[in-house]
Amino acid sequence: MSKVSLWYNSTPLNSNCGVRRNVTHFLVAMGDLKHLVVAKFKEGVVVEEIIHGMEKLVKEIDAVKSFEWGQDTGSEEMLRQGFTHVFVLTFSSTEDFTAFLGHPRHVDFSVTFSAAIEKILLLDYPAVVAKAPA
Repeated sequence: MSKVSLWYNSTPLNSNCGVRRNVTHFLVAMGDLKHLVVAKFKEGVVVEEIIHGMEKLVKEIDAVKSFEWGQDTGSEEMLRQGFTHVFVLTFSSTEDFTAFLGHPRHVDFSVTFSAAIEKILLLDYPAVVAKAPA
């Protein structure tokens, strides 16, 4: 896990209103790289087959550290905007994520997945650990 130090001068500062304060150092722990996929599948798609294909895919590619998925269980339609499923892939590094994107099995599966979705939202981000697992 890499760490990014966000800091300010720790000497006492005087603000314009005369209040004296100490500014401290902050340390933010950067976690793994996450690949978040939120999907709405087309009418008639057998979603279980797509999920089974994803589970098989991630087991075959060592660059994937972990894989989770879930289905919405009760959000208001207005809030979920038709999206029904979420998939989260975790990678230890940007290099692992890049290797996953270019892997022939991922490229092949992307064709199948793309044909099954009506709407998609993708986010790739380095996770900031606010509370580490116990």
